[in-house]
Amino acid sequence: MSKFSLEQLEAIVAKRAEASPDESWTAKLVAAGQERAAKKLGEEAVETVIAAISQDRQNLTAESADLLYHLLVVLKIAGIPLQDVLDELQRRTGQSGLQEKASRPK
Repeated sequence: MSKFSLEQLEAIVAKRAEASPDESWTAKLVAAGQERAAKKLGEEAVETVIAAISQDRQNLTAESADLLYHLLVVLKIAGIPLQDVLDELQRRTGQSGLQEKASRPK
């Protein structure tokens, strides 16, 4: 069995975004716009934090999946390919997190 990737999820999100909002949660989120999708992403982020603090592995896994999915929907609406995010992460790996944070504009 091959491993599932974020790139595969990104492709699924793109395909489902083109469906009817009556048939697809992804299409419904996209049709509702970035504000609604971003709010849903925020809700999932909070639920992920709660699961982490509760040390609930099963729920943390499920909420993390929801979080990643909703992030990809927000990126889709914004027209930002996942590869752009991965490229930024790769750029940041050339320095420590503390150095990277210190280099950000204040």
